[in-house]
Amino acid sequence: MPSLKNQENLKDLTEKFKAAGSVVFTEYRGLNVSDISELRKNLRKSNGSFLVAKNTLIDIALKEMKIETSEVFSGPTAIVFQQDGDIAASAKTLFDFASTHTNLKIKSAYIDGNFVGADIVKRLSSIPPREVLLAQLLGVLNAPICGFVNVLAANIRGLVNVLNAVAKKETA
Repeated sequence: MPSLKNQENLKDLTEKFKAAGSVVFTEYRGLNVSDISELRKNLRKSNGSFLVAKNTLIDIALKEMKIETSEVFSGPTAIVFQQDGDIAASAKTLFDFASTHTNLKIKSAYIDGNFVGADIVKRLSSIPPREVLLAQLLGVLNAPICGFVNVLAANIRGLVNVLNAVAKKETA
């Protein structure tokens, strides 16, 4: 019979899995409390959260959600939940933190109904933030219109330049 505390932890974990847009599984062995607090603070900036959980509870929560996994969780496991679905922001934060704290290891991630390896998470970390991508898209969509306006304005601009040159020549 599972303890009441484990039942509550399982319920919380299952709710967080359901609410999260994406999840990254990490190994935090060797990180001290101040390092984990720093990581949590950094993840909060990108709408992420960091939770340490027992492997058996993770397995049970995933089974309750009918998520089949071939992932075998061993060692201490912590989970990064990304609420808004922008996994790139959390992945970038994790890899930036891991570059200075070698004890943090990315195990895998659960994104859009699939488990992916650490290499995919690393590639996601190189994607610019959502706002930058939207600005780039807007620039690409706006470029043909700006070019068309410049082409239309070129004849008028040329006429104005000729008239200015004639006016300067007559005043001189």
